[in-house]
Amino acid sequence: MGTFTKELSIRWADLDPNFHVRHSAYYDFGAQHRIEILEQQGMTLQLMREQHFGPIAFREECVFRKEIRLNDTIFISTKISKMKADASRWTIVHELRDNQNTLCAKITLDGAWIDTKLRKLANPTPPIAIDVMNAIPKTDDFVLL
Repeated sequence: MGTFTKELSIRWADLDPNFHVRHSAYYDFGAQHRIEILEQQGMTLQLMREQHFGPIAFREECVFRKEIRLNDTIFISTKISKMKADASRWTIVHELRDNQNTLCAKITLDGAWIDTKLRKLANPTPPIAIDVMNAIPKTDDFVLL
C-alpha cells in the first residue's frame, strides 16, 4: 500500500465558537482513520475483540498550521514514522491537507498493543498486527526501532 488518504467530511458538530474545526475534532479524525485502515487490512474490531487485543495510545500531539472551516476540502493521510520490528511499539503520523496540498495539521501518535484480558501490553504482538502494520505506508524518514 503506497498511500492511505481519504477526503474528510467536516460536520457542523466539528466546529467551535470561532467557526473553525475545534481542536479535539482533529484527534477524532485521526482515530477514525486509523480504525478504517485496520479494518481495510482485515484487522477488524470483531477480530481484536475475539483475540483480546487492541491499540493503545501513549502520547498524541497535534500541531495546527492552518484553520479548517466547514466548507473546506480536507484530505487525511496516514503513515508510520517509527516502529519496532515486531510492531509492538509504533508512531503513526496523520497529515491533514487542503485541496491546494497545504498542510493544515499534523497529528503524531505513539502507541502499542494491549492485551484486553490482562490489561497489560501485548507481548508478543499478535501476528495479524505485525502484517497489518508492515502493510501501512512509511514516512520518508521512517525509523526502525
